[in-house]
This record gives sequence, C-alpha cells and structure tokens, in this order.
Amino acid sequence: MSYETDEEKVEAIKKWWKQNGLSVIAGAAIGLGSIYAWRFWTDHRQHVAGQASSAFEQLLSNAAMSQPEAVAKQAELLKDEFGSTPYAGLSELVAARALYQAGDTAAAMRALREAIAKAPDPAIARIAALRLARVQVAEGQLDEADATLSAHDNSPAFAGEFAALRGDLAAARGDAAAARAAYEQAIEKGSGLSQLIRLKLDNLPAG
Repeated sequence: MSYETDEEKVEAIKKWWKQNGLSVIAGAAIGLGSIYAWRFWTDHRQHVAGQASSAFEQLLSNAAMSQPEAVAKQAELLKDEFGSTPYAGLSELVAARALYQAGDTAAAMRALREAIAKAPDPAIARIAALRLARVQVAEGQLDEADATLSAHDNSPAFAGEFAALRGDLAAARGDAAAARAAYEQAIEKGSGLSQLIRLKLDNLPAG
C-alpha cells in the first residue's frame, strides 16, 4: 500500500499501532521474561554445581586423610543439599570405600546400596553395584553377590567388569571351569583389569 503524503503515513502507523500495539508489547515482555528466566536458571545451576564441586573436593580431602566420620558427614551434606547433582551419588562411593577401609563393612554396604538406589546416573549405579558385589564376594556372601550382579549387569559398557566379577564369584564357589569362562569373557569384552584377570586365570586349577 502506498501513501500520497507523510500525514497519511503517520495516520496509518497510528492506526496500526492502536490495533496491534498491545500485542507487540506483550510479546516483547514475554520474550524478555523468558530470556531472563532462562539466564537466571542457568546461573543458578552453575552456582549450585560450583558449590557441589567444592563440597565434593572437601569429601575427597577427608577420605585422603582417612577420616571416615568426616567423610560420612560430608556425604550426607552432599545428599541433602545437592541431591540432584552427580556429586551426591559419587559421594556415596567415596564414603563406602572409606568406611570399608576403616573396617565398617556393614556401613560400607549400606552406602553402596543407597548409591545404587539414588544414583542420578545409571553408570554410577552400576559402579556402585560392582563395588557392592565385590565386597559381598570378599565377605563370603556369594548368593547376595550373584543377585547383585544379575540385577545390574545390563549395560555393554560394563560387560567386561561384570564378567570379571562373575569369575571371582565362580572361583569363590570352587567352580574353576565357570571362573575360567567368565575371566576369558571379561578379557574379550575389554575389562580394564585384563592383566589382573590373566593372573587369576593362571592361578586357577587345571581344567
């Protein structure tokens, strides 16, 4: 549409603004509000992540100094205040190791079970399950270890590590043939403990 004079253009703009101005303002406000809310949420998440990281570093420091009570307390703090972050699940793993090294096997196993139940990431749950099964084998809880492995051996990424532990379980039961098969499978599937597994294979009774 063309206008013959500037006055006509001004009148047309006024008319258009009268009809559409409110919608334009509302749209701009919504858009700016969304941008602000997104930035606020992003900044908040970064702030929380930074706090959780610092708390986790303190946990590692306590563990390095063999302070299981301080480790357990710090792990509780991470769970209570930063439960939505991966640090909460990782803190349970660190706490479990510290407790086990301090000789409190029961508390270590409870920490690992909680890590499995509340892990925000399936990978953390599987790592906790592997550690729990390893402790169960060491404590002679072989049926419990078998159940733990069966419940969580469902990821190709961890297949080698689960196979290695199945070998340990079979060896603890005196089944050298099953242990050998499991160890060979662990090596085939790329376990990170391949050298140790080969030593275990060499120490098995001749089939």
